[in-house]
Amino acid sequence: MSKSSDQTTNHLPSDEQLLADEAQYCSYGDTVHYATPAKIFTGCDGSYMYDRHGTSYLDLQMWYSACNFGYANKRLDEVLKKQIDTLPQCASQYLHPTKIELAKTIAQDMERKFGHKGRVHFNVGGSQCIEDSLKLIRNASNGKSLMFAFEGGYHGRTLGASSITSSYRYRRRYGHFGERAMFIPFPYPFRRPKGMTPEEYGEHCVAQFARLFETEYNGVWDPKANQSEYAAFYVEPLQGTGGYVVPPRNFFKGLKKVLDQYGILMVVDEIQMGFYRTGKLWSIEHFGVTPDVVVFAKALTNGLNPLGGMWAREELINPQVFPVGSTHSTFASNPLGTALGLEVMKMTQETDYETMVMEKGAYFLDGLRELEKKHKEIGEVDGLGLALRAEICTEDGFTPNKPLLDKMFDIGLLGDLDYKGQKMGLILDVGGYYKNVITFAPSLHISKGEIDQAIELLDQLITRAKKA
Repeated sequence: MSKSSDQTTNHLPSDEQLLADEAQYCSYGDTVHYATPAKIFTGCDGSYMYDRHGTSYLDLQMWYSACNFGYANKRLDEVLKKQIDTLPQCASQYLHPTKIELAKTIAQDMERKFGHKGRVHFNVGGSQCIEDSLKLIRNASNGKSLMFAFEGGYHGRTLGASSITSSYRYRRRYGHFGERAMFIPFPYPFRRPKGMTPEEYGEHCVAQFARLFETEYNGVWDPKANQSEYAAFYVEPLQGTGGYVVPPRNFFKGLKKVLDQYGILMVVDEIQMGFYRTGKLWSIEHFGVTPDVVVFAKALTNGLNPLGGMWAREELINPQVFPVGSTHSTFASNPLGTALGLEVMKMTQETDYETMVMEKGAYFLDGLRELEKKHKEIGEVDGLGLALRAEICTEDGFTPNKPLLDKMFDIGLLGDLDYKGQKMGLILDVGGYYKNVITFAPSLHISKGEIDQAIELLDQLITRAKKA
């Protein structure tokens, strides 16, 4: 059912007027104008967004995986309303109950899963929490400021986060980044060398990284001092903006063995893949390794509040080594966000999200495989849980085809696809090294009927785009 109607939108200026005003008064620097013209939405509910005309748009990206539990989730919305009526504001120099309860819940979960005691540190979003983790790592390594990160990795657009994000376009206008990470190839199974199995490819990628430590002349290791110039390796277990690339299952075990051998910390970025996106609370759980630091945000509050955080092992974050005031934000651990985060954790403990997400993900992936058989232009489909990908190619099934995906993206936002006689739209996210990958992050509560709807609309979309 539409959450937009003439009653709720008739007081607004027309879309044309709003876009004209935006062109004159809004900075373009804080948004992304992928669609032309930019799309204006006025309502949302469950798996759908709505425009002012009441047209439904099935959302298969859910605010970049920030709204894992569906738009306007009643349980979480009620917690927010209750907290507004109880303790809506509290300066971060004071304490409030849900901050402590949420930190305890996450820290105890980490200890059960990874076997290490640790603490949780909050801030107001993914990039800010990455910044805090960089401070933590520098502090723990006696001021080392160089990091490893992956090609195709994305960790945010603040200055520090940009230094460990591989895309030069995020740094280009802002001067020299002397502490830019060393970017290491991430295993990309679809584009692996011919003749290798995915497992052999994973081993090959680990061996290429390990080679950096063979002699002092490889540039990162001093064998006489037994010390690396690099403090940590920032990893996304599945690459997000890089195209939801799923690495071979043996890759991270091999990588962590090398890191441990040379005293380099592993920082796991769960900002996009955390909170059961992949069928586990933390996506790194799929790969059998123990992280030293975990950074999270987005779906912690289901997109209702910009709260994030990091967990770190006790020896890295205890008050003796990371004391009061090591980082600070006025809005860190705000009570609206921590109340929501605590409810999200309770909700995920009460429901078997692992089974639910893996079953729905397998069902969605089966549908995508049927589309892959039907359309030569779909080079590969893959995924883990409800983090899914479809690589759009030319008819050879391999050469990246960004123009075709651009057409699909635009057609989806027109709102004139047909589903059982009803006009609908489809919201997609574009990612990948060549910007030719549809990255699917639907609501974890998406129904099988909505998945069927998604497959039918995608079929229409690619068929129309090929003719356009």
